[in-house]
Amino acid sequence: PSCQNQTYKTNTFKNKNRPTHTPFKLDRNQTVNRTKDQFKLQGIKKNLLAFFRHLQTQTPIMSQPNNNQNLSTFMNSGFYYFKGSNTVFIDPVRVLNQSYTQFTVTPSSYYSRFFEPNLQTDEHLIISEHKRKRKRKEKKVRELNEREQAADQRHQRVKPLLMKAHECLLEADDLLLNLGKLRIDDCGTFEPKSTVESDEQSFVELGSVWQAPLFEIALHINQDHRLTQDCTFVQNCEKRNVPAFGSLVANETNSDMEADFLNRRYIIPKRSSFYMSDLKQIHGLIPGKHECGFNLIVIDPPWENGSANQKLKYPTLPNRYFLSLPIQRLAHADGALVALWVTNKEKLRIFVEKDLFPKWGVKYMATHYWLKVKADGSLISELDLFHHRPYECLILGYYYGKDEDSEHLSQLKSIPDCQVYISIPGDYSRKPPVGEILHEYIPGLEPARCLELFARELLGGWTSWGNEPLRFQDSRYFTRKHQ
Repeated sequence: PSCQNQTYKTNTFKNKNRPTHTPFKLDRNQTVNRTKDQFKLQGIKKNLLAFFRHLQTQTPIMSQPNNNQNLSTFMNSGFYYFKGSNTVFIDPVRVLNQSYTQFTVTPSSYYSRFFEPNLQTDEHLIISEHKRKRKRKEKKVRELNEREQAADQRHQRVKPLLMKAHECLLEADDLLLNLGKLRIDDCGTFEPKSTVESDEQSFVELGSVWQAPLFEIALHINQDHRLTQDCTFVQNCEKRNVPAFGSLVANETNSDMEADFLNRRYIIPKRSSFYMSDLKQIHGLIPGKHECGFNLIVIDPPWENGSANQKLKYPTLPNRYFLSLPIQRLAHADGALVALWVTNKEKLRIFVEKDLFPKWGVKYMATHYWLKVKADGSLISELDLFHHRPYECLILGYYYGKDEDSEHLSQLKSIPDCQVYISIPGDYSRKPPVGEILHEYIPGLEPARCLELFARELLGGWTSWGNEPLRFQDSRYFTRKHQ
């Protein structure tokens, strides 16, 4: 249709104080060119989407030959260390799979976000370019308050470090080309995210009802394997019912364990245990002797967060509640390394430095950073985006235990500051497993006793506490290994 006489107004506001603008017209040639541009952009979008889906159906990384030592190590361990840098890329799926013998974490279920490319066309830029420019001029810049200024200063200090770490990723062609395949299963297939979350158990709600002490979880304890007449192995299992809430549930074997709870199947990794309760019952986790305490304590508190409340992903707690965590009674007599996840809110950083660590008896040592990227290697948001920056902080400190003399302190290994972890995020607020990286800084003798507070998944060799430690242990998040 002819657009020769069509008029596009740039000022639709009825504000008398706002200056008026003269309407402008597009001639026929301009309109035709604009329409052609729209079709071109739509075609580019379709081609890129098709290409991206094609990449996701290709052979998984582990079956591709390569001579790169870093990539080879990454395929086995899940850690890619960049040479000459304090940056490491983490594939949480490969790290978590070190805890399992019969099952594997399904990559397509872990990586539920940030794999679809953001290919929004620029049609609206072509149609309303003049209008966007006018709006941008009218936007008022709000002055930062004192606390926001302090947060911005802290961000500016760490920004060069994060930019350099991101450059390391973008320069690692071998790794970068394979990021899009991390969600492919070992069999070479990709399963889109299903409705796993639609009918999951709400452990938070179950733990709050009066029947909670009566709930039991049935553990399938593997006893032995028997060879039948047709030359097939049959596994003999014994079922043991134990309280699900307010009790330490442990898998002390060197193999995975399956467990049934309210008609659902869960996978318990080898040499792991969990204690499911709310904060008021955490004292049931305290060991009888300090010699049986924990050398590494990783804490991921449900900080009050407007975004978390908005998404209704999990309940949060006021900051003052975390002052009551019995860190000193949970720690080993030889001391403990405490790792605390925090967001970029300046209020939280001040609270941790001035109130929380002193209350716990923990001395600050270093800060590490988790930089979040998409499957194409780009950051999940702009680095300077004030309220949604693409990184979080891991604050590290030592609890020295019974010996705080100079000889004991000299035996503790110095923790490097400003180390950067890069990974593609999984589910909302699910942190990458960094215990292996922190292992060399753990005080005390081997093997270290490791504890995660406010856990939502289990790790081999760890004890996990929280009101939903089985959150990501549902069998639908796993694939049974081929026998």
